[in-house]
Amino acid sequence: MALPELRVGIVGFGFMGKTQSHAYRSLNYYYDPAPARITLAGVATHSQASWRRAVEEWGFTFGTTDYRELCARGDIDIIHCCAPNSLHKDVLLAALDHGKHVYMDKPLCRSLEEARIMGEAAARHPESVTQIAFQYRFIPAILRAKQLIEAGALGRIYSARVCYLHAGYIDPQRPFSWRLDVEQSGRGGALFDLGAHVVDLTRHLLGEFAEVLHLGETMIKERPLKDDPAVKVPVRVDDVSLMLFRLKNGAVGTLESSRLSTGAQDEVRFEAHGSQGAIRFNLMQPNFLEYYDARPPEAVYGGDRGYRAIECVARYPKPSIYPGPKNTVGWERFHVHSLYHFITHILDGKPSQPDIADGVKTQSVLEAALRSNENRQWTAVEDA
Repeated sequence: MALPELRVGIVGFGFMGKTQSHAYRSLNYYYDPAPARITLAGVATHSQASWRRAVEEWGFTFGTTDYRELCARGDIDIIHCCAPNSLHKDVLLAALDHGKHVYMDKPLCRSLEEARIMGEAAARHPESVTQIAFQYRFIPAILRAKQLIEAGALGRIYSARVCYLHAGYIDPQRPFSWRLDVEQSGRGGALFDLGAHVVDLTRHLLGEFAEVLHLGETMIKERPLKDDPAVKVPVRVDDVSLMLFRLKNGAVGTLESSRLSTGAQDEVRFEAHGSQGAIRFNLMQPNFLEYYDARPPEAVYGGDRGYRAIECVARYPKPSIYPGPKNTVGWERFHVHSLYHFITHILDGKPSQPDIADGVKTQSVLEAALRSNENRQWTAVEDA
């Protein structure tokens, strides 16, 4: 039987646009049978030179400088948004108005106000499947952690330590970019760019946030313009974000996001401690989830107690075929499985998660953090 065809339009073709295009083109390599025949149909970029290069090098059928043209075309099924945060709301609204399914990069947008508009629009269009790029939900070790937590292996959750650490901005001569521009990125720097991922992971694994106490600091307060390094412009978003949180289920924890973590590369650290056990994970060692079972009795020399490493490696369920169950897993693979999840839900006509509503809830936590930083006090997370 012939595979169904889904035609994809990509908005934005920088690093993430290329990453996601590679993931779409790889689906039939990683899954047998493949869920669908994917066509990279159209690409929208800020310049004609950019889309022409994407067409020539990546095989898109056509290109444009206007994402609205992409959204309006009848031969596009999916709009995939990899544009700066300032465009997310308008891209989503245009795509939904034309009946498209939408895959949106994180964070959802620049503010809770925009997020609520996007959430309401998605609710008005239930026929359109939406998903947000919280790809770390789709690491085998995180999928296993979700199983353990839902099975009660940790018991009542008491506390958590969550981090997303980068070192990419430690050079003060790194040029100013849209990620540092409040108008394009929103008022959060590391908080939005990295914190969105670990806020979502915390929500996904442990439960909804009730209140936060946040400190955000801009350590490097100005950066040179890319095209004129002699000109310095002020940076008004955080480099380092430190958060205390309390969840609605009573668990407490810390959440740190930093672009200035010297020595770190791409470290998502997640630890949770409960009445019966604990888990810990580090993205720099993605093949293993560490699990501590506190139920065996105390014994001489420790008995059977202690953390054990669960070899999750690339053990995705069938129809995943590559890499095999004995092979290591990597960052791009998480994006591929996230898209597989999205595509299969489109074909089944079922809502997917994490969806726009999840993005709104995450944005609500980020917004509460910004308010807490201004007020220097605990701040309730608004319902979203």
